[in-house]
Amino acid sequence: MAIERLFDLLPHYANSFDPKDDVLAYKEDGIWKKIDIQKYKRNVDLLSYGLLKLGIKKGDKVATIMNNRPEWNYLDFAIMHTGAIHVPIYPTISKSDYQYIFCHSEIRFVFVAGDEMAKKIREIVDLCPSVEEVFTIKGKNGERTINDVMTLGDANVDPEKIDEIKSQIKGSDVVTIIYTSGTTGNPKGVMLSHANIISNFVGVSYIPTFGQEGKALSFLPLCHVYERMLNYMYQYLGISIYYAESLATITDNIKEIHPDMMCCVPRLLEKIYDKIIATGRKLKGVKRMIFFWSLNLADRYDVNGNNSLWYKFWQAIADKLVYVKWREALGGKFKIIVSGGAAIQPRIIRTFRAAGLPIYEGYGLTETSPVVACTSIIKNGIKIGTVGPPLVGVSVKISDDGEILVKGPNIMLGYYKDPELTAQVIDKDGWFHTGDVGVIEPEGQLRITGRKKEIFKTSLGKYIAPELLENKIKESPFIDNVMVVGENQKFAAALIVPDFNFLKSWCKKKGHEYTTDEEMVVNPVIRQRISKVIDNANVHFGSSEQIKKFDLLSKEWSTQSGDLTPTLKLRRSYMYEKYSAAIEKMFTSNNVKV
Repeated sequence: MAIERLFDLLPHYANSFDPKDDVLAYKEDGIWKKIDIQKYKRNVDLLSYGLLKLGIKKGDKVATIMNNRPEWNYLDFAIMHTGAIHVPIYPTISKSDYQYIFCHSEIRFVFVAGDEMAKKIREIVDLCPSVEEVFTIKGKNGERTINDVMTLGDANVDPEKIDEIKSQIKGSDVVTIIYTSGTTGNPKGVMLSHANIISNFVGVSYIPTFGQEGKALSFLPLCHVYERMLNYMYQYLGISIYYAESLATITDNIKEIHPDMMCCVPRLLEKIYDKIIATGRKLKGVKRMIFFWSLNLADRYDVNGNNSLWYKFWQAIADKLVYVKWREALGGKFKIIVSGGAAIQPRIIRTFRAAGLPIYEGYGLTETSPVVACTSIIKNGIKIGTVGPPLVGVSVKISDDGEILVKGPNIMLGYYKDPELTAQVIDKDGWFHTGDVGVIEPEGQLRITGRKKEIFKTSLGKYIAPELLENKIKESPFIDNVMVVGENQKFAAALIVPDFNFLKSWCKKKGHEYTTDEEMVVNPVIRQRISKVIDNANVHFGSSEQIKKFDLLSKEWSTQSGDLTPTLKLRRSYMYEKYSAAIEKMFTSNNVKV
């Protein structure tokens, strides 16, 4: 059947695929629990009736704040069935952002995972008169639960009313408002239609090399459009979805379910890569030699398959001795690992692909539903350093000042209650201005070279794209994170957070005493070793772009510390202010040198 509205996915699933007991799956009390399509549909219907009884009508806003779980899907489709608008919100944002989103979007009902989140937003709800009630998935402190809404629905079954509402919903209607995390100012409410998101998951649905027999592991937040779109794509293709318990259990969950696919951010793949390297460093003698020979061989892999017969011969040996163990550690069945949200290091793509772990890289924004371009197995579908060609039906061009412009059925309807801001980013010809800078390769792939607002100019008039430098520096296992600074200064400098776990193992191997993180970042031996990392990165850039000074920080950056957005990007404006003293010292003192 045709998918014209997102809720058409449920009957599509029921009518198109063989019955299975794990349409959705989640882990509770140490046991994977599975849900078939009939139970899925039944729960959605009961919630739909319950929401109707609560007075929800077309255009109303319902918020969800919860981790990935089947209930997120039940609510998502039930909200659609009533014609209401789903406003999914990150569980990790500030109280001020919650208050802004609740009031700005005029939320009527909020569904949260449990008592802790309910307690966190209780005082905020009192400041937003539109919010009528907060429900929990499981609660003990007086709030009604999602089961109460389903019970209410069971007592007020009205399929005719739901069918009537659904018949009046068009693909062009707003289905969700997603508030972008942003790095400055209030969040922006991106309005997406059914057609926006459908065009996107259909546009990428050719990429998986498997169908209804496959399993996908889901752990990136469903409130983010990236994971959400793929969540729909999995259902469109009949792929089972297993929701990870948490970020901390991903490795264990992978070994338990043996997924065929997952999507993630580069930071996770960097951590996996670093763990592989750490394992190799623990080996002795011949085993260690074979490990690093295999690793170096993988780093020479041609991702387009243009490897010599001699290379393939050695690759087959490395596979039997080393690569197979990497695959087994990651479940042994991955056919696709999609990376998005930021640039990924080329060596990680080469190494993983050589080992039979195909990494695909995508690019997009919330405003583009989200995918604009993605690597794939089609001709010219992959080129190291690019995000692949644009999706079919999506047009991309580069403006005179290098900005990436996009046009297509995936472009948002606009920013909620902000037509002026909408007009600033969508021009009169329908081109969306991404704010990213890039080039289109001769073969058609899109290469991202930086963020327009993040590119800065030194006092000598030289432009610097900090992300390019940061990604090169982060290739070192000594580095956990880095932020390049230097606007209106004579040179570029960097704030660096070392990878303290790697640093500890390095110190042990070299016979250096490791005391505390705070003491190690000022230790001359450590600073000299990090200086070598900077030197190695600098050779890839012109003299005006190179890092001339750096400082080491003893605390990791995280969403909890406020340094990173929920999608793990640097909150540069916030960090400039937070670390202003350290930044100023680099440009005024001779004590912090590379």
